[in-house]
Amino acid sequence: MTDRRLAAITVVAFFAGGITLAWEPPSPASRQAAVGRTQIAGLLARMTLEEKIAQLRSVQGRLTSGDATEGTFAPEVAGPVLERGTGYVGRVSMRLEPREGAVFVNALQRHLRERTRLGVPALVVDEALHGFMARGATSFPQAIALASTWDPALVERVFTVAAKEARARGTNWVLSPVVDVAREPRWGRSEETFGEDPFLAARVGVAAIRGLQGRGSVIDREHVYATAKHFAAHGQPEGGTNAAPANYSERVLREALLPPFEAAVREAGVGAVMASYNEIDGIPAHVNRWLLGNVLRGEWRFTGILCSDGGGIRDLVTRHHVAADAADAALQAFTSGIDVELDETFGALVDHVKAGRLPLARVDEAVTRVLRAKQALGLFDDPYVDPDRAAQITNAPEHRALALEAARRAIVLLKNDAALLPLDRAKIRTIAVIGPNAADLHVGGYSYDPAPGVSVLEGIRRKVGDTARVLYAEGARITTGAQGWKAWWDDQVVAPDPAEDTPRIAEAVASAKQADVALLVLGENEAVCREGWSRTHLGDRDSLDLPGRQTELAKAVAATGTPTVVLLINGRPLSIGEVASAVPAILEGWYLGQETGTAVADVLFGDVNPGGRLPITFPRNVGQLPAYYSYKPSARQGYLFSDITPLFPFGHGLSYTSFRYDNLRVVPASIGPAGQAEVSVEVTNTGSRRGDEVVQLYVHDRLASVTRPVQELRGFDRVTLEPRERRTVRFRLGEAELAFLDRAMRRVVEPGVFEIRVGGSSARTTSTALEVVAGAGR
Repeated sequence: MTDRRLAAITVVAFFAGGITLAWEPPSPASRQAAVGRTQIAGLLARMTLEEKIAQLRSVQGRLTSGDATEGTFAPEVAGPVLERGTGYVGRVSMRLEPREGAVFVNALQRHLRERTRLGVPALVVDEALHGFMARGATSFPQAIALASTWDPALVERVFTVAAKEARARGTNWVLSPVVDVAREPRWGRSEETFGEDPFLAARVGVAAIRGLQGRGSVIDREHVYATAKHFAAHGQPEGGTNAAPANYSERVLREALLPPFEAAVREAGVGAVMASYNEIDGIPAHVNRWLLGNVLRGEWRFTGILCSDGGGIRDLVTRHHVAADAADAALQAFTSGIDVELDETFGALVDHVKAGRLPLARVDEAVTRVLRAKQALGLFDDPYVDPDRAAQITNAPEHRALALEAARRAIVLLKNDAALLPLDRAKIRTIAVIGPNAADLHVGGYSYDPAPGVSVLEGIRRKVGDTARVLYAEGARITTGAQGWKAWWDDQVVAPDPAEDTPRIAEAVASAKQADVALLVLGENEAVCREGWSRTHLGDRDSLDLPGRQTELAKAVAATGTPTVVLLINGRPLSIGEVASAVPAILEGWYLGQETGTAVADVLFGDVNPGGRLPITFPRNVGQLPAYYSYKPSARQGYLFSDITPLFPFGHGLSYTSFRYDNLRVVPASIGPAGQAEVSVEVTNTGSRRGDEVVQLYVHDRLASVTRPVQELRGFDRVTLEPRERRTVRFRLGEAELAFLDRAMRRVVEPGVFEIRVGGSSARTTSTALEVVAGAGR
C-alpha cells in the first residue's frame, strides 16, 4: 500500500473467502491518513449499492460520439454510462497524442466531478511494461532486457520516467510490472518478465515498483499506482502455453515462484496485485482463497487493490468450467478476494447482495480500497493534468538519453572468439548488415505506436557515416504481414513460403562476400513471441529454434569466410547451437527499445563495452527443458547422445576486457542460525579497457533435511572498473539468504556447511564455505 503506515493491521475474520480488517488506533504520524479514512467512510455511507458496485468496475459503454471523434470526450454519450460513477477507465489515451490524451482525461474527470451525484474521480488505467504504452511515449528495452542490466538503480530510473509520462497524460494506475518467474521459455510472455531467478526478479521488480510509485509515504503527481502481476505461478505454464495449469507443490510456490510477489508487497508496498489466468492444483487463481486470502492478505498483510486480469473472471466459465455463468463467476471471484474486475461481470454483484448471497460488508471493504487508492493519488483534491506539460514531457531529450543508456547496459556479449569484437572502423571499408530484424525496429510486446526509433541498419549507417559502405540484405523472413509493434496485436501470424527465401539467402551471401565483416540480425519478432490470449491469437511455440530459414541463412553467410557477428533480437532464449558453432561472435539484445540501433552500433564498434548478463538460461534444445540453473541434484542425470549443460548459462556474459577474482573470504567462518557473515572478494580488471563486471553470489546447502537446489543466487553487484583497477565487493549473508522451508514447512536455517560461490556467472565461480553451528551466537 502506498501509505506504509496503513500496514499495521490485524486479521480478525474471514467470510466467504474475504478478509475483514480491524485497524489499530492511528499514531500522530498517521493523522493525515486517518483524516482520509474518515472522508472515505463518509463518502461510502452516502453511496447506493449501485454506486458502490460501479467503483469496482469500469464503464460499460462508449465515452465518445463516434469514430470521427474517437479522441474527444462526448458528455451527451458518456452521461448515461457514467451516471453512477466508475471505479476506473482503461486505455483512454493509448491511441491519442499526448496533449489529446490529457485533454480527454481532464474532460472525463471534470464530468465525474461536476455532473455525477457524488463527484468521485476515476482511476485511469494503462500499461507500462517497458515504458508507458501510448502513442509517442518513450520505448525502453523490454522487461527481460532490463533484467539483463542487473542494475536495479537503472531500472528504478526507467520506471520513474514511465510513471512521469503516464501521469502527465492523466493515467494514475498502471498494470505493471510483471514479476512472474519465467521458467518455461516456450511461453511467449517470457519477454515480459525479469527472468528465471526469484532473487533477481524480486530485486528488479522492487526497483520497478519504486520507480512507478516513488519512495515516499504518498504517491505524488509524477507517480502512479503499480500492479504486481500475475499472481501466481504464471511463468511456468504446462507445455509452455499461456494460462495453462501450474500444478506445483506449496514448497515450489513459496521458494521459487512467490518470492518476487512477497517482495513487491512487503518491500515495495505495491498498490495493486493482479490475479493470474492459470490454475494451481485444480483451483483457478481468481477463486483461490488460500492464495488470495491466506497468503496475500493474511500472511503478507497486503492492503491494496486485488484486481482480476482482463477476462479472467469469465474464464471461470469458458476456460476452467468451475462457474455456471458470468454471474456465478463474479460471485465466486469476489468472495474469494478479487476487489476490482478488468472484465464485465461485476454488475451481477448488485443482485447477489439483494438476494443475500453476498454480504454488503464485503462490498464496502472492496470499495474502501478503491477510494483509498484515489485518495492516495490525490484525485479527490485535483484529478486534472496540464496538456501542455504532457506534450512537453513525453519522450523528452533526457528520456531518450535514458532509453539509450538502458539499451547499452542491456546488451549481452555471448561469444567473442579471437576477439572479433569490437570492430575496428579504421580497417572496415564495407559492412554487410543482413537479416529479418536489421531494417525494421522491433520493441517487443505491450507497445502502441511509441516514439520513433533507430533500427540496427540505421544505427550502423549513422555510426560509420562516409567511412565505410553499408550493404543490406533481408536474407530471410520470420513472418509475413504486419511487422514491428503492430504484429503483436495482429491475430493472423503467417509463416513465409520457404521457397521465397532462397533468392533472399543468395542475395545475403553475395553481400557478405563483398564485405569486410557481416552483421546478421536474427531472432524473433513481435508476432512469434507474445501473449497468446486466445485460440485465435496464439503466441507460444513448441520449439526454441530460430523461426524460418534463419539458421540456414547464418550458416550460408558464415561459410563465405567473411567474419560474421550475430545479433539476436528476440523475446525468449533460443536454441542456436548450429549458429553458435558457425560464427565467432554473438550478441544478445532482446528488444532494446527505441534506441536499438544506436546502442548496437556503440557496442559493435567499441564505444561501449557490453556488460549485460543473462537473466535466463539458454538451453541447447527444447528437449532440455526445464533448463533453469537452480535445479535439484537429482534433476540432471542426462540423456543419451546429448550434452546436459546449457548453451549459455544463467548469469553469463562476456566483456571486451577480462576480470580476475581473488581472496574470497567469509567472516566469520562460523555463525549461529540467526547470525550474519560478510562475504568479500577482490575483483580486478586485468585487461586494457574500462568495463563492467556483474559479481554474483550463489549459495548451496551441502546437507539438509529436504533437497536443496544445486545453487541459488543470493546477491549481485554490477561494478565498473578501469584497466588494472581492483575493488573489494562485499555481500551480507544471514537468515534471509540461508533459510528454507523444512519438512514441516517452517522457515529455518539448519546447522551445517553452506558452500559460498562468487563469480561472473552461475557456471564460472570460485568457492569457500560457511558453517552454521547450532546454539552458536549471532
